[in-house]
Amino acid sequence: MKQRAVRNRTISITPQEQAKFDKHILPTPDAAQVRMNNIRDKIICGDAFEVLDKLPAGGFDLVFADPPYNIDKKFNSSRFTKRPLEEYEQWLEQWISKIPRLCKKNASIYICGDWRSSTAVHRVCEKYFRVQNRITFEREKGRGSTANWKNCSEDIWFCTISNDYYFDVNSVKINRPVIAPYTDSAGKPKDWRQTHSGRFRATYPSNIWTDITMPFWSMPENTDHPTQKPEKLLAKIILACCPHGGIVLDPFAGVATTAVVAKKLDRHFTCIELDRQYCRLAMKRLELAEDDKSIQGYVNGVFQQRNSRIKTSLQTPGIDCR
Repeated sequence: MKQRAVRNRTISITPQEQAKFDKHILPTPDAAQVRMNNIRDKIICGDAFEVLDKLPAGGFDLVFADPPYNIDKKFNSSRFTKRPLEEYEQWLEQWISKIPRLCKKNASIYICGDWRSSTAVHRVCEKYFRVQNRITFEREKGRGSTANWKNCSEDIWFCTISNDYYFDVNSVKINRPVIAPYTDSAGKPKDWRQTHSGRFRATYPSNIWTDITMPFWSMPENTDHPTQKPEKLLAKIILACCPHGGIVLDPFAGVATTAVVAKKLDRHFTCIELDRQYCRLAMKRLELAEDDKSIQGYVNGVFQQRNSRIKTSLQTPGIDCR
């Protein structure tokens, strides 16, 4: 294990934990197709290109995919190599074409990309799904650039199987300060509320997300995975598009933020990850989620703006909503 600074909260695995978690990680299924009961709430260590063919048809409410972007990137024991955009598009189509068979008729699909890969993701999604929107979130991390604009955004393509899909907008409202606190004739607030921290209104979400903080060393969800997505980001997607008790599929799970958030929000999951060490980290995060259901930046059923501190009572300190 790496030696960490005292305040560093990055999750790591001891040799003793490796053996414990290995017992609960599923290998690539042997059967032509497995039953949903055998893969529900499981981490499968295998290649998504093989595993997807063996999953049961029509069982998933939501698919979240964070594939390698079209850049040279090392993921522990494996490496992705940048390729011409047409070849990257072909690589995407090899696994995206397998997704429709696995989805319920009212399912949603979210696929991530950066500015290099987003065009290819969109083109392939148009072939197999109904593209509903493109979400752009501010990825405020890393140093600036002296010879270019700092790259601090990523895209997530929101697609559906049909135009009859599940979307719970009320579950993903964001808390914003009230600039003009209008009241009715009786002096009562119009669509806002007074709290210990000020006046706030729960507003409908847009496709521009500026309230996301990427995991870093002092956050309890952080790991050594190079492209880990924040729990808050997954919470928005799961709450909006996976009903209570539903099941979400993640074919490129990494350290399984999807699984962790699904567990915290009382949903089910099936996650596929090629690297065994990342699977072990996923299992540890799931173990930690047994006792800690909190999601940073999601307080009292409402998403908070980045860098806000929300007081839950007069006696308790503020909650850091990075």
